[in-house]
Amino acid sequence: MQPYQVVKDFERAVADYCGSAYAVSVNSCTNALFLVLMWHKSKGMLPDAIEIPRRTYISVPMQIRHAGAKVTFRDEDWTGVYQLAPLPLWDAARRFTSGMYDSGHFMCTSHHWGKTLGIQQGGVILHDSPEADKYLRRARFDGRPEGVAPKDDKFEQLGWHCYMSPEVAAEGLMRLSILPKKNADLPKDAYSDLSRIALFR
Repeated sequence: MQPYQVVKDFERAVADYCGSAYAVSVNSCTNALFLVLMWHKSKGMLPDAIEIPRRTYISVPMQIRHAGAKVTFRDEDWTGVYQLAPLPLWDAARRFTSGMYDSGHFMCTSHHWGKTLGIQQGGVILHDSPEADKYLRRARFDGRPEGVAPKDDKFEQLGWHCYMSPEVAAEGLMRLSILPKKNADLPKDAYSDLSRIALFR
């Protein structure tokens, strides 16, 4: 039995549930956002500055900086999702419900124990781009294509080590099978005002 088949099964189930053509699983929503930022950078489409709400989780502006862009902040009383503007990229860490995908966008979900699906860890990139899908699947696996032995790989793409493990995907698949079709957005945490942090000035 191929242990990573359960990861593919989980991705297909998430895509069907959310209404996206593709779902790329990784080990966190943080890394999901980072990989999409790096996809845009690889295509020369990463802007000099990316704007986010000033109250959100600390890892989001950190990934923007890691990708090489400046962080700017806006006042926004967001619920469930918000955009990393001007990119078609949405942090959906606090939303997971059926039919949530918005065509033409990248939506990054979170699935650790405190979120709606409530598995050990994990995130998913919902999208509908065949070209991006090829990049993202390699990027999460050290730049390697799936099913190719290291000795046979040409190593043509940089990547990161952030794939979802089969045991986490198996738990996610089980929980998804009993998840309601409609789930309310999770309430926002009491986030700090990140615009006050010197790291992002």
